[in-house]
Order: sequence, then structure tokens, then C-alpha cells
Amino acid sequence: MLELLCCPSALRTDILTWICRRINPKFGTSEAMSAESKDPDDLEKKIAAMSQELMLCKADDLDLIKGKASPQRQLGFLEQLLSLVSGSSGHRTDAEALLCEVFTAENLPHLRQMLRPALDPWPAHVEALYEVPESALKPGEEFPDVSDLLQSTQTQLEQLQSKCDFLNSAEENPAALSPSSLRLAAGDLQQQMMTFSHLYETDLRVYCSREPPNFSAETDLFQRVQQQLLACNTELEMQKEICEASECVSEEVKGLQTQPRYWSRGEKHTLPDQLEEISQRVENIASQRHT
Repeated sequence: MLELLCCPSALRTDILTWICRRINPKFGTSEAMSAESKDPDDLEKKIAAMSQELMLCKADDLDLIKGKASPQRQLGFLEQLLSLVSGSSGHRTDAEALLCEVFTAENLPHLRQMLRPALDPWPAHVEALYEVPESALKPGEEFPDVSDLLQSTQTQLEQLQSKCDFLNSAEENPAALSPSSLRLAAGDLQQQMMTFSHLYETDLRVYCSREPPNFSAETDLFQRVQQQLLACNTELEMQKEICEASECVSEEVKGLQTQPRYWSRGEKHTLPDQLEEISQRVENIASQRHT
């Protein structure tokens, strides 16, 4: 099995071609693919190009397609391809199916026409529906309503194109609207939607099914509550300022009691020492008078 899947052989190439056709049924059905090519590596290059669109490898990584890479890398590549086969065999999401249908080769001209709207000639099968036999038309008969409708439609399309900036920037950066980028964006969107659906079913549905609350029509109550809250905030701010002022006064008093700031006999003394010295002087003076 390892020799069959990881060694270069025609049977291995047939297996890769079969997987690519299971992923994209139109792979290998075009005239360019069915005709014999002069390039012997043409089929491997087309498989590599398709793998690059699926973001599995690079377009020039022919060693991986031919079976010349390491077995571990080849088995990982085949596993990723087979996972896409299981996803496209009946479990493919609507977004992926829509992208595959939109980006097919025959729909690309219509997609470009949608991105760059203009009044181009109708396709042949559409013109046939509007062909009118010459015998049914009278000389000088015209269709003013249809002309006015087409003119107004063209004007609306031009206005819409001028408002959509991404349509004008698509010419400068064509990779922004490439199939692989849109496929990746659709996959991310699908993952986010699945996550939200699971979260809604498990947690949010209970709250969303509740009846809406009944609000009171008495607005005076809310006004009185707001006034009281404002008064409470004002009082709290005043209490904060009082606490800050009290702390400042306490620090100042503490500094007066502990820091020497007053000169006496060539030295600085604290306020309690200075008051004690003054008290002793007053007592001495009073005792001298009594004697």
C-alpha cells in the first residue's frame, strides 16, 4: 500500500485524477484536458493547480504530485484530498456548492459582467427570446418604454458602481476576489454561524423566549432617584474633601510636634519643648514675685 500511494506510477496518477474528479466533477472533462498534450507533465501540473486553489500545496510542487516527496507528506496530502471528497459527496454546504457553481469556467464571464456592470450585448440564447419577426413590426413603430427602461437601468448601475469601492479596486488587486479567497471567507463565515447557532441553542434561546419586561409610565420616580443620586455624589465628594483636609491638618500638627522649627539660645526646638521652656520661665517669674 505504501509503494502504491507513495511511489511514482501511472496508477498513482490515476488515483489522484479520480480524487480530483470526485472533488470537481468537471475536472478533466474539458476539450483541453481530453486532447492529448505534448507536455508529459500536463496532467500533474493541472492537479497541482487545483491543489493550489484548494490551498493544499503550491502550483510548482510537482514532486508532491508525482510521488517523489517524503511518504509522510504524501500521505498527509492524500488525507486532505480525501477529506474534501467526503465533504463534496453529499455533505457539502450550500455556500461551497454555490461557490463551485459560480466559479465554473462557463460562469466566469457572467461573474465579470456582474462585477463590472455594463449594457453589453445579450447572449445568443437570450437574444432569440426577444427576436421579433419583421412582419410583426410596422414601419416606423418603436419601443420608447423599453429604451427608457434600459437607460434608467444603465444610470442606476453606474451610480451603484460609483458607490461600491471594492468593484473599482478589484482591477488593481484581482486576488481580492479570487475563488480561493472567497472560498476561505465563506468557510470562516460558515464556522462563525455554526458557533453562534450552537451558542444560541444552548444559552441564548432561554433568554430570547422570555416576555419583555413591563416598564412603569411614572417618570417622576426616575427623576427623583436621579436627584437623590446626584445629591449623594455631591455629599460623597464633600466627605472626600473633608478627609483630605483633615489628613493635611494632622500632618501639619504632627510636624509641629516632632520637627524642630523654633530658635532658642542658638538652637532649634520643637513646639512642645518651646512651650515647656516658656512655661518654666513663667513659673520662675511668678515665684520671684511671691518671694
